[in-house]
Amino acid sequence: MGIWFHERIIGTGRLPLFCFLTALIVTFLFTRLNVRLIRAKVGLFRNVNVGDVHVHHVVFGVVLMLFGGVAGLATAGLSSGWYALTAAVFGVGAALVLDEFALILHLRDVYWSEEGRTSVDAVFVAIAMTLLLLLGMRPFGWEAPDASDVSASGMWTAVLLLAGNLALAVVTLLKGKIWTGLAGLFAPILLIAGAVRLARPGSPWARWFFAPGSRRPSEAKMAKAVHRENRWRRPAIRAKIAVQEFVSGRHDLPSVWGGERGTK
Repeated sequence: MGIWFHERIIGTGRLPLFCFLTALIVTFLFTRLNVRLIRAKVGLFRNVNVGDVHVHHVVFGVVLMLFGGVAGLATAGLSSGWYALTAAVFGVGAALVLDEFALILHLRDVYWSEEGRTSVDAVFVAIAMTLLLLLGMRPFGWEAPDASDVSASGMWTAVLLLAGNLALAVVTLLKGKIWTGLAGLFAPILLIAGAVRLARPGSPWARWFFAPGSRRPSEAKMAKAVHRENRWRRPAIRAKIAVQEFVSGRHDLPSVWGGERGTK
């Protein structure tokens, strides 16, 4: 294991990425445990308040991300060890920010509501994307070419392929296939299937092109999309929610704090 870690992580210059990912996962799990204890009113776990102001942990996350990012820029060329440390600090901050991603998105406190699950989705996406990068995969399979070995025509071909893959990714995401679109960044073959197949019924693509009230409404396409959603998507969503609740806690339980929101 030590030899593999040295060859695949340290030897390839991915130690900062590894430190970022580790800090992200550990901080997210610790934060979720902490807020669940606060919600259950266990021991001395309490929200952080300054006077009448409740300080959300996204505030600490932003500060740590700024500190880790600026420190990383300053130490990148000095020492790989310090660079890895700043990456870990950035990962801690990123976990705190993403854990309250739903608050930032909705501009209101939805931490323990159904909308709050967006935060867990954001963390899962960040972990998945970072893990793929750590394994050596690159978006669209892109590798920086050697200018001395690549002709002008070859460069333009690479640029066109990159633009085409990006367009397919945008179409796939607009069709509501988030995970397919994100995974397709690293395995472009998935983007072809995602872009060609029928959009999900609630997606922007469906609202624009075949849902009721769209430019060219189609009852047949809408019925087919709803059928696929109920047959394949709903079971996957239920499984995802089960995993989310196992990791982050139920979002539909009342807080023992009564009128006070027991979150952080």
